[in-house]
Amino acid sequence: MYDGIVQELIDELGRLPGIGPKSAQRIAFHILQTPTFDVSRLSVLLREVRERVKFCEICGNVSESDTCGICRDPRRDTSLICVVEDAKDVAAIERTREFRGRYHVLGGAISPIAGIGPDDLRIQQLMTRLADGTVQEVILATNPNLEGEATAAYLSRLLTALDIAVSRLASGLPVGGDLEYADEVTLGRAFEGRRRL
Repeated sequence: MYDGIVQELIDELGRLPGIGPKSAQRIAFHILQTPTFDVSRLSVLLREVRERVKFCEICGNVSESDTCGICRDPRRDTSLICVVEDAKDVAAIERTREFRGRYHVLGGAISPIAGIGPDDLRIQQLMTRLADGTVQEVILATNPNLEGEATAAYLSRLLTALDIAVSRLASGLPVGGDLEYADEVTLGRAFEGRRRL
């Protein structure tokens, strides 16, 4: 639609998740038409994020060091682990201020259609974390969609062999939705009303 590099910018922005063609076009023209927009700062931040940010060796959350701030925090309850699909789900749950335990990020959900099986997720790392007997409860906080439910069911069957309470977030979260889009009240109530499996 546009000539050369402008269209390339729109196309590149459109590859980002959640950014459709119209949003990509709006962002591109904002960059072009706003003289105060600091393009060099954005490019530096993008480069630094790629170079400095990694995943926590313990839980899989994003971090600039080998372990994230939540895993390093001695005030967190080590007997309680909340299992989530992605690091962005950790941020969604933290906004509720309802959960004071630790996390385990799976790195996705079981999805046979997408070719993602249990071996493609951080399930073995979770089992290793649970082996020492410190954890008393695992909260399965996968997304309330088909893949998240399949992942929760798989983990529930796997964890029943251990002497650990297993719970799932309560209703209140929309089926087919993602945790990152849930508001704090809904997500907070889901934590309060979680049930044992």
